[in-house]
Amino acid sequence: MTPPDLLGWLTDRLDPLHEPAPGGPVRSDFDLTPGGWPAEAGLTPRPAAVLVGLVQRPAGVSVLLTRRSDTLRSHTGQVALPGGRQDEGERPWETALREAQEEVGLDPGFVSLIGLSTPYQTGSNYLITPVVGLIREGFSLTPNPHEVADIFETPFGYLMDPANYEEREGRLPNGETRRYYATTHAEQYIWGATAGILRALRDRLYDPDDV
Repeated sequence: MTPPDLLGWLTDRLDPLHEPAPGGPVRSDFDLTPGGWPAEAGLTPRPAAVLVGLVQRPAGVSVLLTRRSDTLRSHTGQVALPGGRQDEGERPWETALREAQEEVGLDPGFVSLIGLSTPYQTGSNYLITPVVGLIREGFSLTPNPHEVADIFETPFGYLMDPANYEEREGRLPNGETRRYYATTHAEQYIWGATAGILRALRDRLYDPDDV
């Protein structure tokens, strides 16, 4: 699932680096839930960004992922892309690079930014901009123990294959039922917003007419 001219192929299918325009296409935590996004959830979402870091290894391209610390107040222990809330005045790619450096010690100098994937709105009212970049080999990582319990890579081809995802259903503390994508690779369970962002990227890259 990895084309030979990865950089050119990605550039042709992603948005150039810019501030996402209001009212554009958005994926969300409620895409799989009957009835879609609830009408009462009409609050203005808080901007955030994540880095979809593609590492070019001899065995193929992989995606840099983390497992959140068990001491965090929210999304404890979940698999995530490096990223977080956008500070005032920051552009999405600046947020993604800053957060990746803070969370896993990734030197921004090893990252070549390519473009933006489809924004993703979470049930916790964040609008996440996925920033795609190539990570050059030779980097070193150090997890921030307050935020990250583990750092690992998952093959890009695996994450871009829809056959590897299941639709699952869970019940929230308020009784609300929500459906979501999930997949497991090398004992790492990837689900929720992270799986949704990766599935949206897959659709963007392989089925651009359907986005």
